[in-house]
Amino acid sequence: MTLAQRIFLALADGDVHSGEALAASLGVTRSAVWKAIGQLREAGLQVEAQTNVGYRLAERCEPLAAAAIRDALPKEIRGAVAVEVEWEIPSTNLALLAAPPPPPGRYAALLAENQTGGRGRRGRTWLAALGGSLCLSIATSFEPLPRDLAALSLIIGVRVREALLACGARELALKWPNDLVTPVPPPGVPGKVGGILVELRAEAGGAGHVVIGSGLNLRLDASARAQIARLGAEAADLATLGVDVAARNALASAVVGRCVDGLEIFSRLGFAPFLAAWRDADVLRDRPVRIHGGDGVREGIARGIDTQGALQGERADGIVESVLAGEVSVRGAA
Repeated sequence: MTLAQRIFLALADGDVHSGEALAASLGVTRSAVWKAIGQLREAGLQVEAQTNVGYRLAERCEPLAAAAIRDALPKEIRGAVAVEVEWEIPSTNLALLAAPPPPPGRYAALLAENQTGGRGRRGRTWLAALGGSLCLSIATSFEPLPRDLAALSLIIGVRVREALLACGARELALKWPNDLVTPVPPPGVPGKVGGILVELRAEAGGAGHVVIGSGLNLRLDASARAQIARLGAEAADLATLGVDVAARNALASAVVGRCVDGLEIFSRLGFAPFLAAWRDADVLRDRPVRIHGGDGVREGIARGIDTQGALQGERADGIVESVLAGEVSVRGAA
């Protein structure tokens, strides 16, 4: 365990800790404590320093704990889920893709306190600040591969949204194909609260290894919002929506539990059981949009999704086309 991690654990109670007391309890110098505090700040953790008093977190932040997350899972799925927490890792998705896949009906959940190389769809960067984000991935296998596999990111979106609403989010919408957003009415632009990345590795005639990543903004300061805006996105966070983001283990367990239960249903019944819930939360429906795909940019009106999860886009001539992949932005937005 690094010194920075040990100091993070010490500060997690929200109290003020003097540099002298931290140094004595950890068996290091005050200079070493100061350097480790700097490392935590570089990772995005908001640490306040009070002259002649000590250090404290700007906001209380419960450290992630695998046992607490696993023990809070519903009893009917707890035995099928292995939970691990890493202090620092480039990408939870990449780590699970490189690991041996769980057999069908079993699940591996990996969470990271500090994810340094998070990725979104189409190679985009996913920014995650220590203490201000929840980064997790779930791996499983399907044999055979479900027919509706292309709709898996929509299913996970439905389940993550349900978990967040159960944890106190006042309202939350879904943006095709893989974003959780604020339900801003037209002409406003939805703020992105989180995203989903589904990756598959399959061999002919064998089981499909699926890894599902989810990154959620728990709390964003002005600097983080500005940094995300420079990447061309509007950001929002769960703290603003009413979630107790300090209780991260309960939040992580709710997300993992709902997703695993959804994967169990999906393996038996496909996308159909989730279609109505997704349509109810669709933030794009009947809004003018730009669709960015491999064949260029198209404009039209979003008309919901079909039974396979494809976006229905109405062109200016009234013809409705199915969009299977791409990025969508509200027309007029970046």
